[in-house]
Amino acid sequence: MTTAAPATAALSTADELAHALSDPRTVWPGGRPSGGRAWPQSLAGGASGIALLHIERARAGRGDWDTAHTWLAAAVHGEVSAAANANLYFGAPALAFITHRAASASSRYLRVLERLDEATLTVTRTRLAAAHRRIDRAERPPMEEFDLIQGLSGLAAYHLSRHPHHEITRDVLSYLVRTEPLPDPAGLPPWWMNVGPTGAPSADYPQGHGNFGLSHGIGSALSLLSQALLRDLAVPGMADAVERIAAWTDQWRQGDETGPWWPGLISRQQASDRHVHPDLRPRPSWCYGVSGTARAQQLAGLALRDPARVQAAENAILTTLRDPLQLDNVPEIGLCHGTAGLLHAAWRMATETGNTAIAAELPHLANRLITALDQGGHDPELLDGAAGAALTLHTLGTGSAPAPHWDTFLALA
Repeated sequence: MTTAAPATAALSTADELAHALSDPRTVWPGGRPSGGRAWPQSLAGGASGIALLHIERARAGRGDWDTAHTWLAAAVHGEVSAAANANLYFGAPALAFITHRAASASSRYLRVLERLDEATLTVTRTRLAAAHRRIDRAERPPMEEFDLIQGLSGLAAYHLSRHPHHEITRDVLSYLVRTEPLPDPAGLPPWWMNVGPTGAPSADYPQGHGNFGLSHGIGSALSLLSQALLRDLAVPGMADAVERIAAWTDQWRQGDETGPWWPGLISRQQASDRHVHPDLRPRPSWCYGVSGTARAQQLAGLALRDPARVQAAENAILTTLRDPLQLDNVPEIGLCHGTAGLLHAAWRMATETGNTAIAAELPHLANRLITALDQGGHDPELLDGAAGAALTLHTLGTGSAPAPHWDTFLALA
């Protein structure tokens, strides 16, 4: 891709990918996948995620609603899960998320959105009640309680986007604000988990871990609370909670002002030693690396009116974009672990504050992504595959991601 026509090349590649993903019968010639995150209701790997690509293209006038509807129908095929473990990435909340985007441009989907909303409200209320009981018992949280992918941060992202002034939105934001310290002589934060990074007990993390990431850590809560503050939707204690979380991340910020970075997670031993070895710097992915953590810091800085924090966050992403070694650490194409996630987070950050230095690096990174996509053989899914890469290039090419934002499920907007 030449710097003279980055938008043209990005849109052309996005169009090609979307065309290849237009028909579920050709995407999955053996029939719809089932089980795990390939289940149709899965936003990460199923039909829901690919539907989101086509909905966003239809909203922008670059795709057709018939294709979007085909994928929506594939996503809702079968019994919709509204079990207590349903979440932003699976079941009724995931379907409500994508249907909200479709309904913003077509009244055709309003009635089904109402039904999905009701199911998501029930799931959220059930999850909130259990979470508050756990806090009242002064117990540490399981990962699936509060993280973005499985937990209440993800449900908060949906409600903040769907109905920001609804009672449930206030309730779930109030839960995220409950970061008051637990009785802990070691001074560990209340979001410290007594499990390993997989969410299960681990011999490698006998005393648990502290997680910074947007996918499974406190980064998603920092991002969402900051977004709510920026939209004047504060609940009591919200600004204090943002400051409390940000202060903890400051304790562990590495590097210097020109190129800071944050660990993806820390062990109990590292917390005791107050030291993170440079070799533990995460690759610049969305899930645990600077693609996510820098965006959360930028939002926190804007919400707290802290220009130094905003500048540090933008320096972090800019330094990464200019470092070939860091770019080589994300050879994958995807949003979660790969180049698409870095590209889109950088686009969001550049667009947020008009940072021309970050914007100037985007064509080069987009070219890397297009080159990787040209090699073919990629999974079609949203989170780690071609659908997510196509959405990223579509957004870069159009220069727009209108509300309701598709990247809400990444806690980037």
